Amino acid sequence: MGYWGYFVVGRSESPLAELGALAGASGMTLHERADDGWQVWEYPNSPDGAAGDVGNMNTLAEETGAPALFGYVMDSDCVVVEAAAPESGAWTTCLARDAMAGYLGGNEDGLTVDDFFLEPRDAVKRAVAWAAESGRTVSEEPLLDVLTGEADPSAEMLFFRFLDRLGVVPM
Repeated sequence: MGYWGYFVVGRSESPLAELGALAGASGMTLHERADDGWQVWEYPNSPDGAAGDVGNMNTLAEETGAPALFGYVMDSDCVVVEAAAPESGAWTTCLARDAMAGYLGGNEDGLTVDDFFLEPRDAVKRAVAWAAESGRTVSEEPLLDVLTGEADPSAEMLFFRFLDRLGVVPM
C-alpha cells in the first residue's frame, strides 16, 4: 500500500501549522522549508480519511496573503491538486490522470477525470498565473510535462516535480 495524505504548501513567516486556516489539521509535520518563506507540511491519513479535514486552501491563501496549494496523494498513484491565490482565485487539477481515472472509473454518474479536474493545458495557464502571483516566472512546457506525466516512481515525486516547475521548492 502506498502513501495517502496531504502536502500543504504556502508562504508565511509563521509556521503554516499555527495558522487558523489549518487549525483542524492537528498533527501536521514540517516536510520542507524553501526560499522566500515557502513551506511544505505533511498531513498523512488513511484511505478512509480517518485523519480528518486538512482545512481550506482558499482561507490559507487569504490568511497568508500569498498563493497556497494542497496536494492530496492517493496510494502513491495520483494527486489531487487544489490551488488558490488571493488575486487569481482557486483551481483544481490532478497529476497522473490515467491513475486518477482508475479511481473515478466506478462513478455511477459516468463522469470522467475531465469532468472533475482542469485539463492539462487549462491547468498550465492557471499554474502560470498562480506562480506569477507568487513572484515567479515559469515556463508552460515543463509544467505541461508534469501535468501529463505518470507517477514514476511515485505520485509524491511527481507532485514535488510540479512544485519545482512552479518555482516553489527546488528538487
